[in-house]
Order: sequence, then C-alpha cells, then structure tokens
Amino acid sequence: MNNRRIPKYILLKNELLSWFESGKLKPGQQVPSENEIAEQFGLSRQTVRQTYSELEKEGWLERIQGKGTFARFPGRRESELVKTIGIMTTYISDYIFPHIVRGAEAELRSRGYRLLLSSTDNNKDKEMESLKLMTSQPLSGLIIEPTKSAEGNPNLGYYLELQEKGIPYLMINEKYRELECPLLRVDDELGGYKAADHLLANGHTRIAGFFKRDDLQGVNRLKGFLAAHKARGVAVAPKRVVTYTTEQKNDLPFRQALQLLSGAAEERPTAFVCYNDELAVSLMGAALQLGLRVPEDVSFVGFDDSMLASASGTKLTTLTHPKTAMGRDAASQLIAMIEEGLAPGDTLYEPELVERDSVVNLNVNV
Repeated sequence: MNNRRIPKYILLKNELLSWFESGKLKPGQQVPSENEIAEQFGLSRQTVRQTYSELEKEGWLERIQGKGTFARFPGRRESELVKTIGIMTTYISDYIFPHIVRGAEAELRSRGYRLLLSSTDNNKDKEMESLKLMTSQPLSGLIIEPTKSAEGNPNLGYYLELQEKGIPYLMINEKYRELECPLLRVDDELGGYKAADHLLANGHTRIAGFFKRDDLQGVNRLKGFLAAHKARGVAVAPKRVVTYTTEQKNDLPFRQALQLLSGAAEERPTAFVCYNDELAVSLMGAALQLGLRVPEDVSFVGFDDSMLASASGTKLTTLTHPKTAMGRDAASQLIAMIEEGLAPGDTLYEPELVERDSVVNLNVNV
C-alpha cells in the first residue's frame, strides 16, 4: 500500500477485490465502514470513499441507506444474491440420508438460504473433491458428515482452510476428533447397549453382532453391544462378532451370517444385532435362504428406524435415529453461527427402542 507510482485508492481497490476472490467477502455480506478501512490501512477517509465509489460503479458494492455497504457480484441483482449453505453427506439418495437433507432444506428455505449438495460416497478422495467444490463457491457455511470417521482425516488441510476463510461449519452423525466444531449425533453406544440388552432380557445368550468398523457410529454401537453383555454377565463368543468396511458391506456380512447360521442348532446364534436396518434386512434374507424362520428360529434388531424396518416381510425391531430433526437442527444451529456468531455445543440424541415383530421371547414356553 506504499507504492507511490500507483494511486492509493487503486491499491486499496485491488486489495478489496482480492477479498472477493478469496471468499473473505461474500455476496450479501456487510463490508467494513469507511472509517474502519481507513484506520486499518492508514488511509484518509477520502481515499476510501473514492475506492468504494469505484467498486460501487462496477457492481461490487451496494450502499443501502441506514444499513451500510454490502458486497455483491457485478451483473447480479440483489435478489439473486441468496446466501448458500453446503451439505456434504456420505450418501444423498438412499437409506436415511434423504430425510436428513429434507429436514435441513426446509429450514434453510424458510430462512432465505439456498442449498448446495455434495456426496462423498464414503470415499476420502471424493471428500477432498467435495471440499474443493464447496470452498470454490461463495459459501456462507457447511454441514458435513465425515467420511469413514474412524479412519482419520487425510483432508485436514481443507478443513483448516474453511477456518482460515471464516466459513463456519458443523458435523452430523460423527466428527473428526482433532477438529473443534459443533456436532449433532445419536448416542450410538447407548443404542448398541439397548439393542443387545433387549435380546438378553428376552433370553438370548448366543447373540451375533455385525458392525461397520470404518466409521465411529459402528465402533460405538459395538462398544455398547459388548457393554450390555458385560453388565448381564454373559460372555461374547469371538466368532459371533463380525466387523466389516464400506467396501465389504455388500458381501462379507452376508457370507459370514450364512456360515454362522449353517452350524448345529445348539451352536448357531439365536439373535443378531445389526449395524443398521439395511444390514438387518439383508441378514434376515440369509436366514430365510437357509430355511430358518424370523423370529421363531432367529431374531433381529436393527438401527435407524428407516423405511426398511417396516417395509420388510417381518417388521423389524430397531433403534430410532432423528433423521429429519437432525437435518433441521443442524441447519438452524449453523444459521445461528452465521448470523449471530454463536458457538453452539454438541447435540446428543437418545435412541429409543421400537419393538416390532423380529424378536422372540425365549423366556416364554411356547
């Protein structure tokens, strides 16, 4: 700013234009007053006024009487400068994710925000691509579901870039442990505990547990599963605990279930606790393939209370997930972070057991 061959107002103009380019100034955002800029850069108010006048003529700024000066983009009407919030989830179009997105979208629309969606397909490289896409947009904030949260965060640099640019974000379902951001999640450990305890209370002692190990939801559900057995003094047979990754989910659990259920009647599991409803429905199919009845021969408990739980032939006992409410609450909290500078704490939802028809009580003599 001390180059004497270039007028000071031009140097200031170039500096402010760089703020637009980097995202430091976003459409609709109020810019510092002339006095604040003059003090920050050691310039006269007249120089700042000249710079603002140039940027206003070119369409970068708009002065609103009684409110202040606001950023905009040339060639765009103020009505088009809708604030944008991005949502990054592992999936968008299937299972419970459409409900989460719809809950967020309804809240955002009611508050004058538009929604930018991106899916990582639970792939770390695609998460990086999504973060690049999001940070290239004039973005007000981000709602993020981390990808394979139990396997660390190779994309830390992009999250630090969000912080550097002053883009507020929060996470849903889980978060990377090294990041300090608000989190909305289900108490997965409690859910795993309730699922196993329900079966134990109904006389089942040979219970198989199938859990996804590359996200923290699965890790915590397994932890609760084991804790329930310990609390009731029932040992867990190692061969009845099966963990799997995202890449294995369509094959390994089904094969392992067939193997466990093919054993002698006195050895095979009488019940299964499954990572989610999607898996439970799949493993119920494995039981039926072997000629076993659900729940008479083998019982099942899922997680998430998805549409699959009530759409299957035998209605599935499961644990609740807030879905739509989580999306709505995440959007509401993020808007408060953007508009009021609030820093909300974590939100923990307690899962409730929904009893349907997939569990038999072995304590009752039939």
